[in-house]
Amino acid sequence: MNGASGTAAEPGSVMLEASELTKHYPVRSNRVRDLTRTRKVVHAVEDVSLELVAGKVVALVGESGSGKSTIGRVLAQLEPATAGVVRLRGERVRRGRGRLLRYRREVQIVFQDPFSSLNPIHSVGYHLGRSLKIHGITRRKAETNERIASLLERVHLTPPGQFLSKFPHELSGGQRQRVAIARALAVSPKVLLADEPVSMLDVSIRLSILNLLAELTRREQLALLYITHDIASARYFADRLYVMYAGRIVEGGSAEDVTQSPAHPYTQLLLSAAPNPDREGSADPAVLNSGEAPSLISPPSGCRFHPRCPHARAVCASDAPPQIEIGQGQWAACWLLGGDPPGGPMETQPSINRGEQK
Repeated sequence: MNGASGTAAEPGSVMLEASELTKHYPVRSNRVRDLTRTRKVVHAVEDVSLELVAGKVVALVGESGSGKSTIGRVLAQLEPATAGVVRLRGERVRRGRGRLLRYRREVQIVFQDPFSSLNPIHSVGYHLGRSLKIHGITRRKAETNERIASLLERVHLTPPGQFLSKFPHELSGGQRQRVAIARALAVSPKVLLADEPVSMLDVSIRLSILNLLAELTRREQLALLYITHDIASARYFADRLYVMYAGRIVEGGSAEDVTQSPAHPYTQLLLSAAPNPDREGSADPAVLNSGEAPSLISPPSGCRFHPRCPHARAVCASDAPPQIEIGQGQWAACWLLGGDPPGGPMETQPSINRGEQK
């Protein structure tokens, strides 16, 4: 790719890595302070680790308020992490004006609402040209125009001349999102963070945008993080899938394994809202309609899903479960799948419907 920063990405290489990432937000209302006058915080993300690999799509799935968009903003360095480490190409990322500019040559984000992410008073040509100029990729007007035309063609907005002078309100939702994707691609990044990129679009054009992102990922060896609440689209679109609940990742593995044979009760709950005739088994009926997500100002101890889980044991309320390997790269953080909790093993383990494994 012309104007690419750094060296080309090797297929399968880890481009961006988060280790034990934590993000807390201070709560500024006196009403939530306790008697010791200790300021409360929102525990938005706790001890999250994941890897983004060149040429692969990783999906981060969870309901609203689970913390998945917060991870995207921290990985984009739009907000600092409270704790944990982010590494780009194996090197620890540190904040600073010059460092952030170089980082954003490598890592770009596409936001949920393309209308609010584009300036309504500027044209498509201005949006794309400004990215090129800020990062010093082009200097002459002719070169800039050539690169802008190439970007529009890469996102299938053709002929380019038809879109250069248009403003965001003159475009459809799908066209605006393609412009937002083109703007992210302008600096030839190696990592693309897509935060709910199709949720604001008409159902009829969502698939075309996902297909575009998949095409770019494979052709340009991008490492793509797809953040979504829609586990059905994640199954179709992603190579690997992580399920997030109340600030923690509770299950991970290949998209096919996680959606065909969910191990964690919360994953079953998500899948129950996305009927799939090809999926073996179904969600545990006892899990359905089992309450709402907890407050992240005072999150539950132990497993954060235990207040909603019909199989919860005493250990679930007292101790956070470890990641328990299920096989073929799939794992889940759930005491009911095994493991030795503090105080010794559990007396009995209730079964969890996992498709073939009952």
